[in-house]
Amino acid sequence: MTADTVDREARADTLRELHRGEMLVLPNAWDAASAAIVVEAGFPVVATASNALSAMLGYPDGEGAPWREMFAAAGRIARAVQVPVTVDAEAGYGMRAREFVDRLLETGAVGCNLEDTDHETGGPAEAGAQAQWLAEVRSAADDAGVPIVVNARVDTFLPSGRTPEPDRVAEAIRRGRLYLEAGADCVYPIGVRAADDIAALVAEIPGPVNGNVGEHLDLATLREIGVARVSYGPRFYWDAMAGLRASLGKLLD
Repeated sequence: MTADTVDREARADTLRELHRGEMLVLPNAWDAASAAIVVEAGFPVVATASNALSAMLGYPDGEGAPWREMFAAAGRIARAVQVPVTVDAEAGYGMRAREFVDRLLETGAVGCNLEDTDHETGGPAEAGAQAQWLAEVRSAADDAGVPIVVNARVDTFLPSGRTPEPDRVAEAIRRGRLYLEAGADCVYPIGVRAADDIAALVAEIPGPVNGNVGEHLDLATLREIGVARVSYGPRFYWDAMAGLRASLGKLLD
């Protein structure tokens, strides 16, 4: 085992443990400069957001950007910081599991988001097939000697999930359980807006759950419910662009 593999293994272990203590808060970065600011502020992990990275590169979200460009950007982020980095890898870019893991590790990252939207059809991936893919990713990571942290995103609450509103919680629980059984470390039911819904998910999914802040969900509420991890996605990128737009408007005035 090389020294590089040992270092990445240690970072992966650190990232995994951070899901089991105080709630892990991830203000997602989009380039090396924003990643450095996240670390300087005192956050122990840097996460990327595909929406922000793809926009920064000039492409639409939803696997609109070539994976090589996305992973190159993730690599620049990982080289800029000395903390674990987890990459929003969308749905895995159609790669076989071993190639995906190898390419991810080449960036220096030790974690990833993998979502269950099928970007070819625009709808949800079949749950069993998604679980099998996650199991193959886990096996490939084991073979590579780096226990990457897999955050399995469940898109039931998004339009791409195509799930009737009354069935969303139950379907997210079903998928979350399948994905954990397949080897995922955390389940991310993105887009949940109601405290009762996220509380039901935390209670019924037997593993760490990733949540989002929103109009009725602040950090204190999510912590009280028992959410293990909170992602901000592209929000800080949007805020930065809004600040630039406002400053340029004042300059013109």
